[in-house]
Order: sequence, then C-alpha cells, then structure tokens
Amino acid sequence: MKILVTGGAGFIGSNFVRYLLEKYPESEIVVLDKLTYAGRMENLQDVMGKIKFVKGDICDEEDVEKAVKGCNAIFNFAAETHVDRSIMESGVFVKTDVIGTHKLLEAARKHDVEKYIQISTDEVYGSIEKGFFKEGDLLDPSSPYSASKGGADLLVNAYFKTYKLQTLITRSSNNFGPFQFPEKLIPVLIINAIHNKPLPIYGDGKNVRDWIYVVDNCEGIDFVFNQGKIGEIYNIASQNERMNIEVANFILKELNKPKTLIKFVKDRPGHDRRYSLDTTKIKKLGWKPKVSFELGLKKTCKWYVENSWWWKPLVKM
Repeated sequence: MKILVTGGAGFIGSNFVRYLLEKYPESEIVVLDKLTYAGRMENLQDVMGKIKFVKGDICDEEDVEKAVKGCNAIFNFAAETHVDRSIMESGVFVKTDVIGTHKLLEAARKHDVEKYIQISTDEVYGSIEKGFFKEGDLLDPSSPYSASKGGADLLVNAYFKTYKLQTLITRSSNNFGPFQFPEKLIPVLIINAIHNKPLPIYGDGKNVRDWIYVVDNCEGIDFVFNQGKIGEIYNIASQNERMNIEVANFILKELNKPKTLIKFVKDRPGHDRRYSLDTTKIKKLGWKPKVSFELGLKKTCKWYVENSWWWKPLVKM
C-alpha cells in the first residue's frame, strides 16, 4: 500500500506518519509538505530514512501530481490552522484549506485513489453551551479558519456524491502532544512556565475545549480509515473537557510554578465559548481513547522540558 500524508511535517501529521510506520511497516509512506513556519523537517528527522518526502504545496497542481501518482490512500492534514492568524490573514486560509483541498480531490479522482480521508476539526460546528455536536449538525463556524475547514468538508462531501470518490471525514477535538508549534495554547503555556514568564489566558479563562492526546487521535483516524463507512463523517474526541484556566493551573502544578504567573488578556474576536463532540458513532465501531487528559498532559510537559532543542529556535524569551 502506498499512502500519501499531506501536511505530514506539521504537528498532527508528523505524529500520524510515525503511527503509520509502526502500524504498516510494509507500506510506502509519502509526505507532501510546503514547510511553512509550522511544518518543519525537525518534526520528521528521526524517520526521514523511512519515508519519501516531497516538498510542495497542495495548491500547486504539479506538486500534487508528483505526490499523488500511484497512491492508494490520501490523508489530508495540510491546512492553515491557527485561529488568531486566520483573523489577520484570512485569504491564506481560504487558499490552502479550500483551494488546496480541491486540488487534492481532483488529483484523487484523476488517479483513482482508493480512499481519501479529510482531517477536519470540531470548530466547524461553532460554539455550543450545552450538549454535544453530532456529525449531522449544521455547520456554524465563527472564524475564517473554521469557515475554511467547513468549506473543505463540503467539497469533500460533494466529490463523494457527484463523482463517487471514496471519501471519509474526521472531525477531531483539540489535539495536544509532542511537536505542537508554540502558538497553540498548551505549548505556549508550558514554554512560558518553564521560563517563569506570564501565561496569557483569553478573557475570563472559562472557555471550554475538549482535549485529545495526539496519539489517540492518530489511532482514531486510522480506525475510521479501516472501519468507517465511505461517504461518512466521524467525530473523534476523548470527552476531556477543561476550561483554559484549568489547563493552565494543571501545567503550573506539574512544573512546580506559582499560579501568579497566570495573566488574563483581552479576549479575541469571535472566541467560541465551548466545543464538545458526540462520539457515539465512532465508539459503536469499536474505537475508544486510551490516554487520559492528565497522563497526556504530564507526558506533553515532560516532552517540552526534555526537548528544548526543538522549540528554542521558535520562541523569543
């Protein structure tokens, strides 16, 4: 089997590449990545001898052609992902997340790719005060990032319905773990705490996110790849809902730092209050997460403490 992982030098993508190498040692793994600020060769340096790496942009037809040819499956992780950046540079998100997805879908159709898996996000549903979002709920994105991901999801569904392309979509809750670029909440808080710098928390700190350890998400995506019904969408989450202030306090306790480091800052525009996913559909297939929030965050703190070589070039302290 020949598998293409787009965005495979990013946070979740690189963890998924490692997962594939362990799960399918006989398969050929191709990674297509543009190597923007968050896609880094350092994320793959330990596995470069085991994969074929193609530096390229999913918005470039020639790059996509080179990577897709001969592949049996495509996992599309390639995306601009940070909400704050999307507010400042929305056009970049529309280009990569929507137009780039279109280029991949066209190539998958042209080359008769057996399965196309779109990696999406819980943010496409918008915010929910009570209860859980199910896969069939209407999309109500709040940011240019989530809107671009929602647009990509709709394109994928259209290619299944119109062209019978064998597609699957996964929508995951907030990931955390090794190799996450230090612009996202958890790595920012950990690195600032290590340096005894203020931990910035938006608003009142009571925004709720459902967290999933990245390796659990990788296993969930692979589970959908093997067990999911073609044309369907699957939520992947761990039901680890935590307020941002709770996450900050856990990190400070784990690193033996004072709570006085917490600094509340002006809330960002359109900040969703709570995300929460119903995972009944994937659990009925037999999947469930293995890593608790507490264990996952302990492991994540330990990784950043022990791997300063990876993040020091990326931060200014």
